[in-house]
Formats: sequence, C-alpha cells, structure tokens
Amino acid sequence: MYLYVQCNKCGEKLRARVDVWNELTPDYDGKSDAATSYHCRKVLVGENKCYQPVELRLKFDKNHKLLEKTILGGKYIDAAESSP
Repeated sequence: MYLYVQCNKCGEKLRARVDVWNELTPDYDGKSDAATSYHCRKVLVGENKCYQPVELRLKFDKNHKLLEKTILGGKYIDAAESSP
C-alpha cells in the first residue's frame, strides 16, 4: 500500500510504502491472544533539505484494512496529485 503526503513547510510531495502483512504492530484487547487491530507509524523526511519530519499514524482493523490515518507536519494527497 502506498500513501502520498505533502510537507506543510516546503510543499515537497512524499510517498510512503506500508507492507500491511509485515510492518504492522498488533494491538490486543487482553481477552484473547488474537490481535483485535493493528497500527503503524512512519516518519518521512524529504530530499529538498527541508528536513521537516512528516509523521504518519495509521490504524488498521483485524483484517489489515486501513481504518484511519493521522498526518502530522503534512497533508494527505492522492496519487494523481503526487505527480510533478
């Protein structure tokens, strides 16, 4: 899965790859050994010498489907907007 964001400070467009089968951290409810949901955190830094970190916080359901995304230091853009 790819997510595209734009830095709030310099406007650089960044792409993040999330492997939903290997990079997610399981969350447990304490009632069973099965994960009830998953989360992932990515911090991106661009190449244009801005060095402003853009943090992605992602929440997934037990089937690895994206439920919510929080972006700090940037904004979400779609794949079409990410092209120069």
